[in-house]
Amino acid sequence: MTYLDGLNEAQYTAVTAPPGPVLVLAGPGSGKTRVLTHRIIYLMRELRVPPWQIMAVTFTNKAAREMAQRIARLMDGSPRGLTVGTFHSICARILRREGDNLPGYERGFVIFDTDDQIQVVKQTLKDLNLDDKKFPPYKMLNNISNAKNELIPSEEYAATNYISEVTRRVYGRYQEILRANNAMDFDDLLMNVVVLFDGRPDILQKYQERYQHILVDEFQDTNTAQYGLIKRLAAAHHHVFAVGDSDQSIYRWRGADYRNINRFRETYPDAQMVLLEQNYRSTQIILDVAKSVIKQNRNRVHKDLFTEREGGEKIVVREAYDEQEEASLIVDTVQRLMLENYSPRDFAVMYRTNAQSRALEEAFVRANIPYRLIGATQFYKRREIKDIVAYLRLIHNPADTVSFNRVINTPSRKIGAKTQDKVRAWAAQLALSPADAVVRLATDPDVQHPFTARAANALANFGDMLHTWQTIREEAAVGDLLDLILEGIHYRDYLDRIAKDDDEARDRWANVMELRNVAALSADVSLEDFLEQIALVSDVDALDEEENRVSLLTLHAAKGLEFPVVFLTGLEDGVLPHTRSLDDSESLEEERRLFYVGITRAEDRVYISHSFRRMFYGNWEATVPSRFLRDVPSELVEGASPAVQREQTKTRASSWDWSSNTRSSSGWKKEKRATAVSSPKPVSAKPKYQQSPDFDDDFDLAAPQTARYETGQKVRHAKFGEGIVIESKLTGNDEEVSVAFPDVGIKRLAASFARLEVIGD
Repeated sequence: MTYLDGLNEAQYTAVTAPPGPVLVLAGPGSGKTRVLTHRIIYLMRELRVPPWQIMAVTFTNKAAREMAQRIARLMDGSPRGLTVGTFHSICARILRREGDNLPGYERGFVIFDTDDQIQVVKQTLKDLNLDDKKFPPYKMLNNISNAKNELIPSEEYAATNYISEVTRRVYGRYQEILRANNAMDFDDLLMNVVVLFDGRPDILQKYQERYQHILVDEFQDTNTAQYGLIKRLAAAHHHVFAVGDSDQSIYRWRGADYRNINRFRETYPDAQMVLLEQNYRSTQIILDVAKSVIKQNRNRVHKDLFTEREGGEKIVVREAYDEQEEASLIVDTVQRLMLENYSPRDFAVMYRTNAQSRALEEAFVRANIPYRLIGATQFYKRREIKDIVAYLRLIHNPADTVSFNRVINTPSRKIGAKTQDKVRAWAAQLALSPADAVVRLATDPDVQHPFTARAANALANFGDMLHTWQTIREEAAVGDLLDLILEGIHYRDYLDRIAKDDDEARDRWANVMELRNVAALSADVSLEDFLEQIALVSDVDALDEEENRVSLLTLHAAKGLEFPVVFLTGLEDGVLPHTRSLDDSESLEEERRLFYVGITRAEDRVYISHSFRRMFYGNWEATVPSRFLRDVPSELVEGASPAVQREQTKTRASSWDWSSNTRSSSGWKKEKRATAVSSPKPVSAKPKYQQSPDFDDDFDLAAPQTARYETGQKVRHAKFGEGIVIESKLTGNDEEVSVAFPDVGIKRLAASFARLEVIGD
């Protein structure tokens, strides 16, 4: 049996395609990683391509590791010279090799993460006398990132209005500060390689000959810079093997452009295209629901997903009263399924925005069910880790003023802000970096300086430590260097002083020790390589799949993951799809792709929930079930939910049967809760929602019997026409009524002015 025997027909066709451009459109769970790894082996074994002529590009370090491990298993060892990595890691490697050929940078550059970038933008705004309230640093950084993703350097940035003129000025100064620090941000890693290739055709030709076969994973997530890089490298031989799925393109907000798949077909009109449609993850019912949802998008290549896992559990769609009850329903279901031999790690709860996790976290804490929040504060962004990494970066690169500013008085050395300003000014006079200046103060007793004796002593002590660490950095292992830093600055004592209690101090020190463990595992790695590795770590890379906890994560973070049971929460217009997308067709289609990605993460079961009301900016608002739920076939849904009743009406507000099941929240248990679902309860009845332990008593369900309108009533308004009452409550001397009108959507009305006429039963 050979390594090709286990492939299905489409996979075999892709793996054994002749050299040249190949586009593989791979549906979710169709084995694309298997195809990529087998293609690499096929190139080496059957086509006799040397491994050093192959480059495989992924979007996460985790995917790169998995691919490399599979290849090593199938080849009985890792092929020497094979390049497998992320766009950023491969570009960083190229820039390290060619650093002397890139004007403005030295070979030992550091990589600034988002926090560092924000500090640079804040400094830029200060330098330009711009108000950071009027021009928020995150927005400025986003504008700069977008420009770099489109391969637009600061000197070519076109200003068409006031905001873009400010961005142009900030962009230019931002780049000056990066170069002064011998630093690059993540976008620079990509753009600078393209700039290098365009400015030095001889270097481009060298890498074209080196990497004659290029394989790209998740091609739909490439941006202009990434596509431009691949196009340049492949221009000589055209051996590009691109694997992607436009239906799973969900990163438009960070520059990804699914249309690159179409551009690939335009660039290589003779490209062979292969569809991977057999799914190895989900049941057929899950796939049928996913297909029904995604087929509503335009300009896509249809894939008829199928699996050998026929049938399966129907999708469950239920409405909760609010997010607290929604969270309680999810926890109840998790507890029930755990009695059916599911483990906590088998469950994932997905949501559109991070803010939705709060109610879920509280519910899991109350139920004492272990959970992990994927996408929370990452390990390398924790305060204590950034402190120690800043020391390492400063030792490696004395020009890094961002790191210098972080550590000069951390832990406190009684070097205040005024003294720090003097250090920077004095260093500028000496034409030195601030770090080199304090080393000079420590090593040259005759140097003239502007400091008081007390300040000079503190600075010299700091400079002396820095000089010692810099002297041994080439010989010392990273772990040993880290030990010297921790001992020299008495960092554990510092954590004890700043922590609010012993538990926090222990947790922070445990994080530092975990960093020490990482350094120990990198014993043979140089300080430069160690800093590069941790700078390029992403959220998903750090995910421990063996940790036995329920996963809470955004739909964006769910890409590439899979779980036996998936809960999709907040399926309401304004949440998913997000309110920002409702007036833009492309954004709306991306929101639908996000829903599709969520559904296809599931192996066995999918539970979908939406709430009758949700709090926005401190106010309760009645919601409308997501328009995407209309695309879910009712025959594939368990139970009678209003979210899947697809009446052919002109407007979405009237397509939901508010009068029957809207207030039904029977949950996902086999036994129904004892609630009336065939007819609406008056608002004074305080029905089933009492059983939620976290019910918000400020929302007055116990309204006096004098309330004139009830949920589910049909009413007529003189201006808006006929509608359905979805909520009513007494406010002061009046009654506030929320009504869903077919032509104008949901309106909140004061009963005394609206003069609503009750019609029908």
